[in-house]
Amino acid sequence: MTTDVTPLQMAVVGHTNAGKTSLVRTLLRSNDFGEVDDRGGTTRAVLSAPLTAGGQTLILLHDSPGLENAPELLDWLEQRRANRHDGPARIRELLDDPRARTRFDQEAHVLELMEKIDVALYVLDAREPVLEKYRDELAILGDCARPIVVVLNFTASPESREQEWRTALAGLGLHTVVDFDAAVRDPATEWRLYRKLRAQLDAFAPLLDQWLDHRKHEEAERRKAALTAIAELLIDAAACSRTVPVHESEQALEEIQTAVRRREQGCVETLLDLYRFGDTDYRGDNLPLSGGEWRQDPFDPETLRHYGIRTGGYLGAGVGGGAAFDLTTGGLSLGAGTLAGTLAGAGASLVHGLGPRTYNRLRGYRHLGIDDAALQLLARRQTDLLTALIKRGHANRTALTTTTTERTEPTRLPHALRRARHHSMWSSLNRNTHHDATRAAAVTSLSRELGCSVPEPDAPTADP
Repeated sequence: MTTDVTPLQMAVVGHTNAGKTSLVRTLLRSNDFGEVDDRGGTTRAVLSAPLTAGGQTLILLHDSPGLENAPELLDWLEQRRANRHDGPARIRELLDDPRARTRFDQEAHVLELMEKIDVALYVLDAREPVLEKYRDELAILGDCARPIVVVLNFTASPESREQEWRTALAGLGLHTVVDFDAAVRDPATEWRLYRKLRAQLDAFAPLLDQWLDHRKHEEAERRKAALTAIAELLIDAAACSRTVPVHESEQALEEIQTAVRRREQGCVETLLDLYRFGDTDYRGDNLPLSGGEWRQDPFDPETLRHYGIRTGGYLGAGVGGGAAFDLTTGGLSLGAGTLAGTLAGAGASLVHGLGPRTYNRLRGYRHLGIDDAALQLLARRQTDLLTALIKRGHANRTALTTTTTERTEPTRLPHALRRARHHSMWSSLNRNTHHDATRAAAVTSLSRELGCSVPEPDAPTADP
């Protein structure tokens, strides 16, 4: 039976265009919350969204309009001599005055919210100089008598004035400060933010601990699911095959390539969905996704070279384009010549090496599949994408790029993929499919091996 929980009410406040909505997006793991625009003043009303775990809302986030007229508002408040030493009463006097509410419309929305919440995150753009208007905003918010945690945004920028801000905030008696770049997905930074909140909110400490445990488990499970999705793709591609008459080879090759392209696209969509990104979030030359689809063909030699993959290796030796090869002949590509020429060149050694039964099949049929280079490319593209997703914050609107390290040495396929070559029923791309326990074990083994090339999110460490 679920026990009702009183959620922590948390407001995100600050000057216009400081990155408030961007911070909420990153905390929510959602890029469709609110509206983000460099012009500023985009958020005109309070928007709310829950952080849930186990079907319960633990934290309720409130995004607020930007503060734009703090100096004049502070002058108005300081004229209220009757409540000179009672900040909340001065704020209530403002909210009860229709003319003042009209004059300070956006500020009134923020202050009304401040009366209802448990804690406020005051977001500062660390690239901004320390100006009097920000001090005025903090003085006004201080009148609301609510705990405030200052969040320094954009601290990773070369233009950051983080140390200047920390010194200035200390002069105002504000020492609960955390840097948080909303464009970067960094669980360790997020951990520090929640621990700062925990230090100020004793009554909500168990709830915040519950949320942190949930977030850590969620990140681990998301990464595990993503690696499994990539392993499923690679097993499907490695086991994909067609046995066809020689005259149907070209058509069968195109069928295989089309099936693998679609299957890879399905994996891309799965990864984007797991990390809650849309199909328009990625553009760039090093990770060429546009509209959620790869612009480069996995069977194009230029694409292979882009990823530092050269043809060769197990079964794929001699393949020139990373497209497909004849499984029966051990790696001769479709472009290597006609079947008659292949048989004439191989002669008795082919019969000795492959056996009479295989030799007889070669006289009229070809057994086609995806070569090693193409499989390696599929693995590289998906693990590169996953690595980028793990590190990307939902407030990041720049083009996504990754660094592709060139690999010139031939690499051997993982054991699970070499096994898949001999189990055509493992592939959902074939006509007769059967997923058994051995296939499941191969997927598990391969996902673990892939995980060695994908960094885990930075683990939270000690308390601040």
